[in-house]
Amino acid sequence: MTVQNGFQRRKERKKRHILQAALDLFMTNGTKKVTISEIAQVAQVSQVTIYNYFGDKDRLIRDVIIFYIDNVWGAYEVLLDSDASFTDKIKQMIFAKKEESIRISDAFYQDIMTEYAEGLSYIEKFYTEKMMPRLMAFFNEAKENGDIDPTISNEAIMFYFQMMKDQIQRKDIYETALPLTEDITKLLFYGIVGNNQNKE
Repeated sequence: MTVQNGFQRRKERKKRHILQAALDLFMTNGTKKVTISEIAQVAQVSQVTIYNYFGDKDRLIRDVIIFYIDNVWGAYEVLLDSDASFTDKIKQMIFAKKEESIRISDAFYQDIMTEYAEGLSYIEKFYTEKMMPRLMAFFNEAKENGDIDPTISNEAIMFYFQMMKDQIQRKDIYETALPLTEDITKLLFYGIVGNNQNKE
C-alpha cells in the first residue's frame, strides 16, 4: 500500500510538472505554436510520457486550462478565507495583478474563451457549483456585516463586480487604473454620489 501510494504521488507530481511546463509555454505563445516536443523538453520528460498521461495535445490543452483555473481560484479562496477586511478583499480581487495575468498571451486567452464558448463542461460546472456559491456566501456575509446594501441582489453585485474586474485586468487598462485604486474602490462601493445618504 505504501509503495503504491508513493508511486501515485510521484506520478501526480510529474503530471503537475508537465502541466506547469505546458502552461508556461502556452502563456507566452498560445497553444497552437507549442509542440509536445517543446513541452517535453521544458518538463524534462519524454514525449511518450506526455502521451501516456494525456493521450493527445487536445486533451493536454484542456487539462492545462483546468489546471490554470484551479490555481487562480485557489489563490482567491485563500484570500476569501483570510482575516483581511471586506474592503481589502475586494481591492485585491479587482486590482491584484497576478503574474499569470501579466504573462498570459492573447492567443492563450482566446483558447480559454474558445473552450468556454464550446461548452467545456468543467468550466461550466466549476462556475455554477464552486465559484458562484462561494462568492454568493461572501456577499451574503458582507450584507450581514453591513458592508453591502442588503437591498441589492447578489446577481447585480456579481455582474457589476465582474464587469469592473474584467475591464481593469485588461493589459491596456491595468497600468492606468492601478494609481486610481482608492477612487475606483469608492466608486464601486458608493457610486459617483458617494455615501452621504448614509450619514445622519
